[in-house]
Amino acid sequence: MANKNTDGLRYPSIDELLKVVDSKYKLAYISAKRAKIIKQDNYSSVENKCVKPVGQALEEILAGKVSAEF
Repeated sequence: MANKNTDGLRYPSIDELLKVVDSKYKLAYISAKRAKIIKQDNYSSVENKCVKPVGQALEEILAGKVSAEF
């Protein structure tokens, strides 16, 4: 894993994520669901900087790889 996250909780940025998902509550719901799947399958669809499943899910959301309907 060459691209390790050194920004801590500042990455991925909540401001950038809210440009993709219009609500903090939707973002929390989507990221939790996707993190559960990532942990279960041990697979993420993007090159990750984050080690933990929730961070990986947020990276996928930021990359536009995850969508949800409400």
